[in-house]
Amino acid sequence: MKIEVWSDFVCPFCYIGKRRLEEAVKNFEYKEEVELVFRSFELDKDAKKKYDENINEIIAKKYDIPVEEAKSLNDQIVLQAKAVGLNYNFDGLIPTNTFDAHRLLQYAKTKGRANELEERILKAYFVESLDISNYEILAKLAFEVGLDSNEALKILEFNEYGEEVRKDEEKALKLKVSGVPYFVFDNKYAVSGAQPSEVFLEALQKVKKEELSSKLIEVESENKDNEASKGANCSDGKCRI
Repeated sequence: MKIEVWSDFVCPFCYIGKRRLEEAVKNFEYKEEVELVFRSFELDKDAKKKYDENINEIIAKKYDIPVEEAKSLNDQIVLQAKAVGLNYNFDGLIPTNTFDAHRLLQYAKTKGRANELEERILKAYFVESLDISNYEILAKLAFEVGLDSNEALKILEFNEYGEEVRKDEEKALKLKVSGVPYFVFDNKYAVSGAQPSEVFLEALQKVKKEELSSKLIEVESENKDNEASKGANCSDGKCRI
C-alpha cells in the first residue's frame, strides 16, 4: 500500500502530520505492507534564502496581523508538536527557501534514503534551528543518513534534480492540492492536513478492506468458472477434452 505525502520542510504541520501518520501505521495490522513516498511541495516558491525578520514577524506580515498574535499562534503550534514528541524551537527558526532541500530529497530517492532525509531535514529546521538552504549543511545532513556528502554537494552546486521537484508539484496541481501536508492512499483516498492518527488509521483500514474484498471477488469468480467447466466437461472425477 503506497501513501504519497506532499509536504514542505518549513511547514510545521507537515512534521506533526508525519508523526501522526507514523503512529497510525504503527497500529495498523498490515504495517509491513505500507510504503511512504514523500513528494516535494513549496509553500512559497518565491521565498528568499535570507530574511531580516524572525518567523513571528514574517507570519504577521503575511497574514496582516499583529506580531503578538502571530507569536501566540506559533506558540500553539509548538504545543501541538510537543504532544507528538517534537520539541520545536520557533525562536531560533531560520526562514528560508526550500527548493534546494527538495532537490536533495529527489536525489535521496534514487538512493533509497528519501524517508530518512525527509525526517533529518525537518528536525534540522524545526528542532535544531539550522539553515536548510545552506549547501554545506544540507550535504552534512545527507551524510548523516548514509548518502555521499561530496556527491550531494555536487548535485546542489550544479542545480540537479530541479525537474523532479517540479514534476511532484505539477502532480499536486493536478490533484488540486492547495496546502500541505496532503496524503494520498493508494490513489484512492486523500487526507488533507495534520489529522489525528485515528483518521489516518481509518484510511489505512478502508483501503486494505477494499483490497481484500477485491481479492475475494476475484477468487469467487475464479471458483465459479471452475465449477462451470466441471459441469460441462468433467464427470467421475475426470476431465475430457
